[in-house]
Amino acid sequence: MASGSSLLEEELSCPVCTDIFRDPVVLRCSHSFCKACLQQYWEQKESRECPVCRRRSSKDQPLLSLSLRNTCEAFLKERSQRAKAGSEVVCSLHSEKLKLFCLVDQIPVCLVCQSSRKHENHKLLPVQEAAEEYKENLRTALAPLQEKLKAFNEVKLICDQTAEHIKSQAQHTERQIKMEFEKLQQFLKDEEAARISVLREEEEQKSQMMKEKIGKMTEEISSLSEQIRAIEQELGAEDVSFLQNEYLTLVLIIFYGNEAKPTAQVTPEYYCRAQCTLADPEKVSGALIDVAKHLGNLKYRVWEKMLGTVQYTPVTLDPNTADPNLSLSEDLTSVRCSDERLQVPDNPERFDRGLRVLGSEGFSSGRHCWDVEVGDERWWEVGVAKESVTRKGAVYLSPAGGVWSIRQDYGRYRALTSPRTNLTVQRRPQRVRVQLDWDRGEVSFSDPNNNTPLYTYKHSFTERLFPLFSAVSLQICPLKVSVRVE
Repeated sequence: MASGSSLLEEELSCPVCTDIFRDPVVLRCSHSFCKACLQQYWEQKESRECPVCRRRSSKDQPLLSLSLRNTCEAFLKERSQRAKAGSEVVCSLHSEKLKLFCLVDQIPVCLVCQSSRKHENHKLLPVQEAAEEYKENLRTALAPLQEKLKAFNEVKLICDQTAEHIKSQAQHTERQIKMEFEKLQQFLKDEEAARISVLREEEEQKSQMMKEKIGKMTEEISSLSEQIRAIEQELGAEDVSFLQNEYLTLVLIIFYGNEAKPTAQVTPEYYCRAQCTLADPEKVSGALIDVAKHLGNLKYRVWEKMLGTVQYTPVTLDPNTADPNLSLSEDLTSVRCSDERLQVPDNPERFDRGLRVLGSEGFSSGRHCWDVEVGDERWWEVGVAKESVTRKGAVYLSPAGGVWSIRQDYGRYRALTSPRTNLTVQRRPQRVRVQLDWDRGEVSFSDPNNNTPLYTYKHSFTERLFPLFSAVSLQICPLKVSVRVE
């Protein structure tokens, strides 16, 4: 005998789909159906009749039964709560255990449902077997999701490391910028102090010269003033006394020194000549500060002097492409193999093997040249690589792989063509010059110390090319900087 719940479910089931009503509507004959089921039935029959009693309906849109819909929603909610409470899952129609699974309707059913009209000719499986089959399908679908989750977690970890590395990079770069500007500022401070010191020395020298000149002029003025007063006093004496005064001879000695004539030989012409031979005081030339020497082209002369303290290298290294086993210098012009693998992000631009690093600037036109100090290193590789060159795993070192380079391997020199081209080198180069002519499609290598050519590639380039370096230790050579005024 069916339970009360099963009877209620039968009352709340649509006669067409046999499921609980969804948006139930009621016809004039009092039969109820799901709105969608009734519309589909009418479309198939091309007539508006009741699917149960076949009575025709005069309305295109049957009335929605709100009370029935509320009852259905309450029933479904109660059944869901019972299932969550852990009550035994049984067939809602027959109160039997659900031991079978209908593959057509995709629902568990009981043994009674198996023989019902609703599941007639449906393929059924035992619940355990069906569950295992579906679980296996889910496991199969789950595997790629788990792999994708793992990949996302790995990339997120790299992103987290990259975020921390960005902070570290920014802090380190900021310190380097400040240090470089402090050096420039110190140079300017030293240069300012030196030039002010020279100015002060000139000021002291010329001030001392003027001080001595003023002192001497003061003495002469004082002496002449005294003589003038004495002479003026004598001019007021009686004629006989004036002519007999020995002071007159003294005055003449002041003018003429030891050549002065005795008083008896003094004539008016003698006085006149004495007066005219007194030299006028001279003005001092070159006494002023040489302002033009201190201020003329000051900025240019300081800048010109500053050139002697700075270096320019045509290529700098890009640390974001460097193999983790490479350590770059602070000025990004030299590289060496590190004793320990550096903790850096595995970003797409970075080589992960081969001790390789690219230059920071790529070229897509024009002519470019740079020298590399390789010294007595037993292994090195220099050249250029296209922007899309493989960065992870093994790199195909040949023009076909986007690499144009030469290598020295324990005294053996080769161009990395396919197959390799052995190079004849008479004298081990300490430096290697790389010359790129992108427009003509040439990459040439030579020894700059004796201008001996080593090898030349010819290729029609289509991408940006970046300087490529690989070695235990090497350095990019700076260029001489000169100033040309036109």
